[in-house]
Amino acid sequence: MPIFILATKLQNPNLVIDRKEHGEKFLKLVKEKVPNVKWIAHYAILGPYDFIDIFEADNEHEAAKVSLLSRTVGADFAESWTAIKYTEFLKLVEDLE
Repeated sequence: MPIFILATKLQNPNLVIDRKEHGEKFLKLVKEKVPNVKWIAHYAILGPYDFIDIFEADNEHEAAKVSLLSRTVGADFAESWTAIKYTEFLKLVEDLE
């Protein structure tokens, strides 16, 4: 399954107070609306974003749904990226030689 990375920024710093509740609501929505998603990791981070989620999804449409659902539970900004495992990237490079 393809790997995706979702970077989110909270719309209101006060949402940190109820973050566990919002996070549980987000995971419940994803499980209901995009059940094939498999979570790999979730990190609170320093920098321009508040959180990074790494997950597997069947395709970019499912990944987009995850991103949109994050907006319904307090993310003001969400940015998604596709990720390629490093070993697979090396194979791509070999194919170009």
